Amino acid sequence: MKKIGLLLTSFAFLLIIGTSCKDPIPSVADRIKKNWIPQIVKEGTATVYTKGATNNVKAGYSNFSLNLATAPSAILKEVDGNTFNGSYALPTEQRLVLSSLTPQPTGTGGTIEFTILSIDDAGTQMVVARTTASQKTGGTINEYTLVSQ
Repeated sequence: MKKIGLLLTSFAFLLIIGTSCKDPIPSVADRIKKNWIPQIVKEGTATVYTKGATNNVKAGYSNFSLNLATAPSAILKEVDGNTFNGSYALPTEQRLVLSSLTPQPTGTGGTIEFTILSIDDAGTQMVVARTTASQKTGGTINEYTLVSQ
């Protein structure tokens, strides 16, 4: 009887240990290595694009993408159709900096910085906000809810 009790206790212990071990969440640096497209775009406080909507104020965001799949290379396709190539860095887990962008986006000096407001554990959705106003959108601070493609 003692052997059965010991066996059941050991089995229960192993079951608890086995079910409580979860895979660690990948780092932000690993989760952002994707091509991102917009789900929702806000220019200032106004929502101007929602993926799949037929009444978008700025339908051009359907062509927007932020490709970070091949670190540290970055390819930004803007709402107006222009494409900028450069590199990216994560100085902190909340800052994404695109630099050495060519051609240089107007008024940026070749650098655009975003605050990462959130990124899900699987790296399928990320919300970022520009830290400086965009001249392309009339001087607004833009927020992008992005999904991986």
